Amino acid sequence: MGNILYVVIPCYNEEEVLPETSSRMREKMAALCREGKISEESRVVFVDDGSKDNTWPMISALAANEPLFEGLKLSRNRGHQNALLAGLMTVRERADMVISMDADLQDDINAIDGMVDCYTNEGCDIVYGVRSSRKKDTFFKRFTAEGFYKVMRLMGAEVVFNHADYRLMSRRALAAMSEFTEVNVFLRGIVPMLGFKTGTVEYERSERFAGTSKYPLKKMLAFATQGITSLSIKPIRMITTLGTLIFLASILMLIYFLVIHFIGWTVDGWTTIVVSVWAIGGLQLLSIGVIGEYIGKIYLETKKRPLFILAENTMEK
Repeated sequence: MGNILYVVIPCYNEEEVLPETSSRMREKMAALCREGKISEESRVVFVDDGSKDNTWPMISALAANEPLFEGLKLSRNRGHQNALLAGLMTVRERADMVISMDADLQDDINAIDGMVDCYTNEGCDIVYGVRSSRKKDTFFKRFTAEGFYKVMRLMGAEVVFNHADYRLMSRRALAAMSEFTEVNVFLRGIVPMLGFKTGTVEYERSERFAGTSKYPLKKMLAFATQGITSLSIKPIRMITTLGTLIFLASILMLIYFLVIHFIGWTVDGWTTIVVSVWAIGGLQLLSIGVIGEYIGKIYLETKKRPLFILAENTMEK
């Protein structure tokens, strides 16, 4: 008998794609069971992140009719990362290994075989699903996505290049992750911090089967900001460095202004003074904004609010 596998799939307004997703997962899980790679006690868990369409009724119907499927419903929309964490923390003691993936079928479900093999045969506690290429993406999407990973690394966040949230984690890796109690959740940065033995499985990412992307540019920028400020203090250190450089420059400018004052060119220096005042004022406001972002994070962390609240859970029935 194989190990128990749970597949956690966050959903937000996925009524268009859910029938196909459940159909493909049904076939994949059955195939893995026939090959003896996973136990028949394995399950697929859909997590409804406060959807406004028929996503939850569809999940409830699947859970009522087939033992393979289970559902969790959050009390309100909490965002992809919190919905994913809700699923992982709910099932972590029921499974030997848990795979997280999106509902839009862009992640190749055949990569699950390789992830399970890495866990079973190589003893990997964490297996990352990594895109082999971005040839199918538009130039803008490829540019912004690759820029996202580069900026994250530049700012000190440890992330796996071309990896999103398609990964396998063992029970002990999930137990270790449960020790992280921060409110500002960025799983792509937290998971590499765990250590343990890791592996990678490459796959070709497909076009979205149906529906629309839940991550437009605005959300991607907010997601990047969340990751940077949750995992790194490098921006604050950059402000310190910038402030030091400006201070040194101001000394040079002071010497310059004294020289032109004695020469009698003070009127000609008006433009330089105005530009300097505006530049320094702008940098001060930018610095205050970055520091304020961190203070806001501290404010939220001290409240210790719950990351998610379950409204319904089909696994308890």
